[in-house]
Amino acid sequence: LFTIFAFTNDDIMTLLYLVRHGETVDNAHHIMQGQTPGQLNETGIRQAEEVAERLKAEPIDVFVASDLRRSIHTCELIALPHGKPVVTTPLLRERDWGAFTGKYIPGLSHLNDPSLWPDDIESLEALKKRAADFLAWIKADYPDKKVLAVGHGIINKAVQSVYYGKPMKEIRPMGNAEVRLLEL
Repeated sequence: LFTIFAFTNDDIMTLLYLVRHGETVDNAHHIMQGQTPGQLNETGIRQAEEVAERLKAEPIDVFVASDLRRSIHTCELIALPHGKPVVTTPLLRERDWGAFTGKYIPGLSHLNDPSLWPDDIESLEALKKRAADFLAWIKADYPDKKVLAVGHGIINKAVQSVYYGKPMKEIRPMGNAEVRLLEL
C-alpha cells in the first residue's frame, strides 16, 4: 500500500519512503511495545518481503531504521534486493510509553485522558521534536537521495504531523509495513 504525499521546498529534494515495521509478536497480542526491541512474527516477515518485492526496482540510495530490532529486521529485509546496509538512528524509536510498556493495550483503553497517565511517558512535544530532528537530519545528510526509513506507528505519525504542520490526531495511522512517500 503506497500513499503519495508531495511537498517540495528548496531546489534540493530528498524522497523519503516512510515505512512502519512489519507485524510483531506483541502487535498480534495487543501488547504496548514502546521502546522494547520487538520481534517480527511470520506475518511481519512476509509483509517486509512483500515491500521488498514491490520496491526492488526502485533506485533507493539509503536505508535507515529505528535502532529497535523490529524496525532493523524489517529494513534489512527490504534492503536485501538492493545489497545495501541499514543505517540506524534512535530518532526513529517508537514513543517511550514508560509504565504502559508491556501492558495489554485493550486494558488501557479507559485511559483516554493523558492527565491520568504516569509521568514517565514521553510527551508529544518531545516526540515531535525527535520527528523534526529526524526530518532535518535526513534532509541535511541525504540531499537529492531516495531514502527508505523504517520506523514505528506513533513516531511515523509524528514525522508526518511535523511535515504537514497538522495535529497528530489528523494523521491517519499507518498499518504494519505500509509505505508513505514524502518529498523533503
